[in-house]
Amino acid sequence: MNALQISAGEPVFPRILKFSDLRLYTYVSLFVALDVSVPWICHIIHPLAGSMFLPMFFFVLLAGILFGWRAGILVGLLTPLISYGISGMPLPQVLPRIITEAAFYGLAAGILRGHFKFGVLTSIIGAIAVGRLAALAELTLILGGSHSVILAWQTVKLGWPGIALQLLLLPLILLLLEKLWSRHQNEKC
Repeated sequence: MNALQISAGEPVFPRILKFSDLRLYTYVSLFVALDVSVPWICHIIHPLAGSMFLPMFFFVLLAGILFGWRAGILVGLLTPLISYGISGMPLPQVLPRIITEAAFYGLAAGILRGHFKFGVLTSIIGAIAVGRLAALAELTLILGGSHSVILAWQTVKLGWPGIALQLLLLPLILLLLEKLWSRHQNEKC
């Protein structure tokens, strides 16, 4: 059996979870907890570490890729709200944009990977583009065209290390999880 398959032709991930599946809420809780704690640690290290390394979006993307759009959108919606409730971060003036961006990251990652069967890297790139475009659209409605484009470009310039880490680490994590899952399934046989 191939490390990337459960059985012939069936990929290990994504494991699309429906709203009626209790595992969805277990995984969402785990990813939200990680998504709240890792940015908090980053902000302790340096005030701009969160803006540079984008840790809040990391587990949103991973949830969508691993468990589908439902997990992705739930993690994307809940993480900024719970983080704000616990730590006051993200700041109130950017909270709506972060919620929009994170929700679209998770939704797009899950749809691109789960429904359209895109590769991991393509799904991540597509989800980042969709999330950034959703945030840009929201900013355009609030600020107007030229101001929103400048602000969006500034956030991309500041966040490029985080985007690079997402593109590098998420496929590696998925490969590792698939190998661990395959090994676990082989030991059960």
